[in-house]
Amino acid sequence: MLTLDKIYDASRVLQDVIHPTSVVKASAIDVDCDLYLKPECLQLTGSFKLRGSGYKISQLTDEEKARGVIACSAGNHAQGVALAATKYGIKSLICLPDGAPISKVEATKSFGAEVCMVPGVYDDAYKEACRLRDEKNYTFIHPFDDENVIAGQGTIGLEIMNEMNDVDAVICAIGGGGLISGVACAIKHLNPNVKVYGVQAEGAASMYTSLKKGEVTALDSASTIADGIQVKEPGELTFKYVQQYVDDVVTVSDDEISTAILTLIEKQKMVAEGAGAAPLAAVMFGKVPVKGKKVVCVVSGGNIDVTILNRVIKRGLITSGRQQTLCIQLDDKPGQLLGVSKIIADHGGNVISVHHERASEGEITDCILRIVLETRNYDHVKEISKSLKQAGFRLV
Repeated sequence: MLTLDKIYDASRVLQDVIHPTSVVKASAIDVDCDLYLKPECLQLTGSFKLRGSGYKISQLTDEEKARGVIACSAGNHAQGVALAATKYGIKSLICLPDGAPISKVEATKSFGAEVCMVPGVYDDAYKEACRLRDEKNYTFIHPFDDENVIAGQGTIGLEIMNEMNDVDAVICAIGGGGLISGVACAIKHLNPNVKVYGVQAEGAASMYTSLKKGEVTALDSASTIADGIQVKEPGELTFKYVQQYVDDVVTVSDDEISTAILTLIEKQKMVAEGAGAAPLAAVMFGKVPVKGKKVVCVVSGGNIDVTILNRVIKRGLITSGRQQTLCIQLDDKPGQLLGVSKIIADHGGNVISVHHERASEGEITDCILRIVLETRNYDHVKEISKSLKQAGFRLV
């Protein structure tokens, strides 16, 4: 059974394993609350997962350690298990879904683990890990549905309350539910008045769906840029703890997550992966009732694959109105481009690309001008569009 004493014991054991991550005030981020961040993206291995796996492995018997450990993960739990196992001199085998970012796969290997790539998503990797566990007699380290793993993650809740005993709400991302189960358990035992909110990606809302149905429910599929929380089915234990301790669970879109990633980079100089940025997305887009409250968002990880970071940033720019594409139908005659450019320049827009083509539809004398702009926000886009229309240009 998960208890506050167990979480305190995990905190003691992990002192020599984890890196301290102090809460930081996010005064540069414009939201309607007093916002703070718990930067687990700065943790050893780049995520909170080292806490749970580190405590779990510390509690194994000598016999279990001798057999070696096996785990499955989308990446962060893999690195946590690999580093913790290496620290205790234990062999580790990690099953990862074949869609896991290359950076996470290579990092897992660098921490001393053997890696087995499995076609599919996390749940497919889980099944293969269970098969290998039974076949090779490994000790299985579950990424979330284990009391000791949950207790390890709960140390984040203790640290938040030690630093900020006047906090009003704490927000965590949910994949399988291990992080929020431990954090919520710790916080609610220390101060039941503090609200705890969970956030899932719309494309992988397994805990959200399970709570609505009142039972653990497996999704047919899960798809989101937040690969760290791309889980089709929550745990039995974590579902119970979320029901007991968590005040509400909400969802955010991939576009909202992308905007939050961009905001953390620009405003806080902090790199977060999709799962790590999901709590901030919930605050920024009004998904949780925290107006005027003192709020801590747990930035659970920063292991975003640099190969997709550019696409995520671009998505965030578009979602926040910072980049816009305008298609303008013009008469194909001299001076038209000059007229368009002058209006955009007069309103402070910045043209970053221009594509001109003869129109395949409409009047034979028409052409299409496709312009990509840097803008301040959606109001700025509307202002430029309105001026273009008033000048007689046709936006299509």
